[in-house]
Amino acid sequence: MSAAYRARLRSPAEAAALLRPRDTLCVPLGPGQPGAFLDALGARDDWQQLEIFAGLLLAPHSVLFHAGVRVLSGFFGPVERAIRDQGMDVRFVPADFRRFAPAMRKLAPRVVATVVCPPDASGRMSLGLHAGASVDEMHRAGADQGRVLVAEINPYLPRTFGIGAHDHSLSIDEVDVIVESELPLPVLPESEPSPVELAIAANIRPFVSDGMTLQTGIGAVPSTVVEILASGGGGDYGIHSEMFTTGLMKLHESGKISNRKGVYDGFSISTFALGTEALHRWLDERPDVRFLPVDLVNDPAVIARNRKMLSINGALAVDLYGQLAADTIDGQQWSGIGGAEDFVCGASFSEGGHSIVCLPSTANVGGRAISRLVPQFPAGALVTTPRHQVDIVVTEFGAAELAGLTVGGRAAALASIAHPEFRDSLAEAAGKHR
Repeated sequence: MSAAYRARLRSPAEAAALLRPRDTLCVPLGPGQPGAFLDALGARDDWQQLEIFAGLLLAPHSVLFHAGVRVLSGFFGPVERAIRDQGMDVRFVPADFRRFAPAMRKLAPRVVATVVCPPDASGRMSLGLHAGASVDEMHRAGADQGRVLVAEINPYLPRTFGIGAHDHSLSIDEVDVIVESELPLPVLPESEPSPVELAIAANIRPFVSDGMTLQTGIGAVPSTVVEILASGGGGDYGIHSEMFTTGLMKLHESGKISNRKGVYDGFSISTFALGTEALHRWLDERPDVRFLPVDLVNDPAVIARNRKMLSINGALAVDLYGQLAADTIDGQQWSGIGGAEDFVCGASFSEGGHSIVCLPSTANVGGRAISRLVPQFPAGALVTTPRHQVDIVVTEFGAAELAGLTVGGRAAALASIAHPEFRDSLAEAAGKHR
């Protein structure tokens, strides 16, 4: 342990005491969040106005339930939804993932905290599973004597790497406080796909050709697609994906990744990873998977330069114009905008590429099935992705290839992949489109 390390080492409680009753704090999205530090904040009861800027909270830390604490989230997950439903002060910040960084700059939180790996021989602490949008804000906080940069060291975090100037690490010398923790890392367990999810994945498979560069979002369908690719023929794939998943690990293990993409050749590119413990072990000091800031990974111009880019993401509903609702239900925040739209846009401009949006044809509401494909979104509905961006929509009943079709042609194609119970009424509505 170096002298610089010892000088900065504090207990979680001592680090939490550095915050004022009225203060601002930023923590990264999901797997970059410092759990022991956040838990220590919950032991205080003097909060008057603590604002926490975050996204995709992965644990219900007790500080989130304190009066005087407000959460500003750029992406709702189960934790945000739960604390909102219990009456806590959690508010959505409408921004895609790339715009988290400007939002942080505008907020200019006095305290920035992140989880990191133990330092290497040169005193660099890898950011592990998350690069995202907060890296620049960490460096700014570390360089500002009026701000506080907290690094929570967790030995279970895999040591991962960046590229060039984006080295995906902090130095001991730039952080103000070091906290040690041995909390288990958050995991996203694998689940068995349902028959509907298997059918959707099967309908996506024909669009995947050898040599494609892949981006997959969260969920059973993208995971099932990559497992089909791992166990089947073909290969020579590349990976350029906002999120690195357990399924993408399996595709690597199958020997089908060449990463001859034309952009960052030789490396699978991501900005954060979330998956199983096996994924965490596999990523540790992995030379062929690199983590870069989200403003590079999710830049549509960079995405479009990849060879035969194919993006696979989900949605909650689609109307016959091709508009997508992916982050709200009946006007209430469900998830977030994230990076899906960047990949929808970028993949469509890649030579030989496609963007695919997938969803089950129905949802169960109050014990009855309703169609996720609707004639038109009602007034006041929040559109996540506009119609002109959408390329291919897939349900368990087929694929609607929308690019290049007229308004009427798009509506007819979408009606044709609806559940049979709703297909005739949607086809009738589609007939009114021109």
